[in-house]
Amino acid sequence: MAAVGFKAAGSGLWKGNGAGLQLAAAVFCQSCSSAAGSGPGEGRRASWGQQRAQHQSAGQSPPSSVPGRARRAAEPGSAAAGPLSSQPSPADGADTKSYLWARYHEMKKLVYDLLPPGVCNLLNPAAIYANNEISLRDVEIYGFDYDYTLAQYSNLLHSMIFNTARDILIEQYKYPEGLKKYDYLPGFAIRGLHYDVQKSLLMKIDAFHYVQLGTAYRGLKPVPDEEVIELYGGTQHIPLYQMSDFYGKGPSIKQFMDIFSLPEMTLLSSVIDYFINHGIEFDQVHLYKDISDAIKDVHVKGMMYKWIEKDMEKYILHGDETYAVLNRLVNLDKKLFLITNSPFSFVDKGMKHMVGKNWRDLFDMVIVQADKPTFFTDRRKPFRKLDDKGSLQWDKINKLEKGKIYKQGNLFDFLRLTGWRGSKVLYFGDHLYSDLADLMLRHGWRTGAIVPELEPEIRIINTEQYMHSLTWQQALTGLLERMQMYQDAESKQVLLEWMQERQEIRSLTKNLFNPQFGSIFRTFHNPTYFSRRLIRFSDIYMASISCLLNYDVNFTFFPRRTPLQHEAPLWMDQLCTGCMKTPFLEEMVHIR
Repeated sequence: MAAVGFKAAGSGLWKGNGAGLQLAAAVFCQSCSSAAGSGPGEGRRASWGQQRAQHQSAGQSPPSSVPGRARRAAEPGSAAAGPLSSQPSPADGADTKSYLWARYHEMKKLVYDLLPPGVCNLLNPAAIYANNEISLRDVEIYGFDYDYTLAQYSNLLHSMIFNTARDILIEQYKYPEGLKKYDYLPGFAIRGLHYDVQKSLLMKIDAFHYVQLGTAYRGLKPVPDEEVIELYGGTQHIPLYQMSDFYGKGPSIKQFMDIFSLPEMTLLSSVIDYFINHGIEFDQVHLYKDISDAIKDVHVKGMMYKWIEKDMEKYILHGDETYAVLNRLVNLDKKLFLITNSPFSFVDKGMKHMVGKNWRDLFDMVIVQADKPTFFTDRRKPFRKLDDKGSLQWDKINKLEKGKIYKQGNLFDFLRLTGWRGSKVLYFGDHLYSDLADLMLRHGWRTGAIVPELEPEIRIINTEQYMHSLTWQQALTGLLERMQMYQDAESKQVLLEWMQERQEIRSLTKNLFNPQFGSIFRTFHNPTYFSRRLIRFSDIYMASISCLLNYDVNFTFFPRRTPLQHEAPLWMDQLCTGCMKTPFLEEMVHIR
């Protein structure tokens, strides 16, 4: 992933996904080499000669007798063990414990010197971020989902969905009246979580299918790490391919990818919390299905649509921005189409509110109740035309006409009737599975993911607390990796203290996003399973479609080349940029 549209200069020093401070390019400068001696080669030889002399005076074999690879791993100054330091090393006669703490304090000072003023406002929440290179110049046709793409909704809607589904459980499914005491908790769940139906566990899983410890909940309470590991046979790994299908809807594990799923996760956790607290036995499968059906009723029976239609000013946000985006694209001779699962009457009223009564004039094609994602995979459902009042027509569809409204259908007929194929089409949606996956993998359209959570997360990333905490965490991790060579009792105690501090920092940065589950994009270090899907199924992603207004219609988005692990083997304190006051380190001679 890579950021485009930074607010500050010098963005090449920062990893575009906001995951933390990352020096992406190291600069070998004369000022650094002169500070270390006559040059990098001479500095290396002097250091090597001193070590050799020390080994010989102690009656040990000189380092040259050690095979090359093993010697590199054993040298305190090697890339594996860490850089040479101005502080005394154990070989100079100082005890190892003092040496480790000297390196610790040296690194801590370096980290805080490294972050210049103003650096904590670097990422732009209104930017578009690129996973894949894409030029808007090549895009002739723009497609859109409706809910949470063209129409952004207030979080007040989630409370209404929660309360109504809770009442359905009580009144129709005869669940305990005590559930009335539970209200929607806006900050409890995040999108992208997995739910293990048989174990009643709501949890966050990373890109490698491992549970992030500390983020597994049964009801509203966390499950101890030891219990989670025991539940999965002594491991944190979840065999998702055995439990869940491509769309995250397997028989055993369900992934919540829809923004509308936030009240569902909260209701699920609240009901389980009530049953556990009151000692009520329950069947996990029945409970999950009941809650899922109650939430579905809110949508299928049109309750949510009625709330929104009744008070659009309250529930629909940023309608003027939606109009600005669509109007701009039409004025630039782009073709527009809409494919949504929502019914025509609901979409019509919402679009009139945001865009005006002639909104249909902007679109070449409008398809409602499309039944995505089967719209993209099932050839059997034909298109049906609706009249201006939304009533079904019976004539066979041999062409798709501008200004007309169509229901159901399938993408294969859509492609045949329009000829809109490949990279000239860019489709935007908020659901990675239902909106984007099949279009990218099966049909070669370009895709744009709408991720509203991006804006608040970037604002957190831009804070001084987050930036300093994460930068120090990365530096401390680098120290741990290189100093683990010291295995005497005192050194082990120091390393243990560092590990505990690292864990405290990781918990702190997690809690800045969400106290229960952290960021939707990362576990402590790895990308989340949600991030993995976001990268796989979207060429670009952004907080809202209004971000398009910040770019020229011919703009090309270039993903930043973020280093693979073998391309950036050094930690922060092993890199050298003279302008950032980092001490010269001899490993820089290998960096280009």
